[in-house]
Amino acid sequence: MLNNIGPAGLLLIAIVVLVLFGRGKIAGLMGEVGKGITAFKRGVKDSSAEIENAATPDAEDGTRARDVTPQGNSDKA
Repeated sequence: MLNNIGPAGLLLIAIVVLVLFGRGKIAGLMGEVGKGITAFKRGVKDSSAEIENAATPDAEDGTRARDVTPQGNSDKA
């Protein structure tokens, strides 16, 4: 169904959306989408940095990662 939409169809859809929502509403929505993407990227970067710090033997706070697997189940992990 969507394979048959050409440039003229996309232009018509864009005009209808612009008429229904207005330029200001669409601009505000795109700004919010941009802020959401930025926040997502920042969260991914922070979490990957946190994982890398936890993987090192000495973390920033001086604690070390330790194995807390019960002794009877160590071969099942």
